[in-house]
Amino acid sequence: MLVPKKQNEGGAVTTTTNNTAVKKAIIETDKGNIELDLYPDVAPKTVDNFIQKANAGFFNGLKFHRVEDWVIQGGDPLSRDESQKDLWGTGGGNIDTELSDKPFGVGALGVARGNEIKISNDSQFFITKKDAQFLNSQYTIFGQVTAGMDVVEKIAIGDLIKSVTIK
Repeated sequence: MLVPKKQNEGGAVTTTTNNTAVKKAIIETDKGNIELDLYPDVAPKTVDNFIQKANAGFFNGLKFHRVEDWVIQGGDPLSRDESQKDLWGTGGGNIDTELSDKPFGVGALGVARGNEIKISNDSQFFITKKDAQFLNSQYTIFGQVTAGMDVVEKIAIGDLIKSVTIK
């Protein structure tokens, strides 16, 4: 169950949780599998959107388009097309940001967004490789890596997302 906490200065609603409902996802990449717990109690709209996209095969064939020492990012529909490589990271639609009190530690699953805190991308997700507390209360967190951080560490720009399976 979500309990409204406050509306921050950017206008996004911040929530706190009192429900431990968890769903699982497996991201199959060309480097191996990444297993995640999803948090529908923390970000219900985001988790529902991710599950719908995964079940529809939306992520199949997309590539990771951003890799830095602290994060990997994928889910941009433009990454299906190598000729649009300069635009990777700009594709996808919008979804409301769902902020919470969960911290962005190592292996956190979050949603990309632009400059507007109230609006997140509806398909681009990221996984933190390092502690990233500077993202707290600024981005939607909707899951956590439970296995496969070694795979996360191996991901390079252009690596393939073969599929995302929900359990």
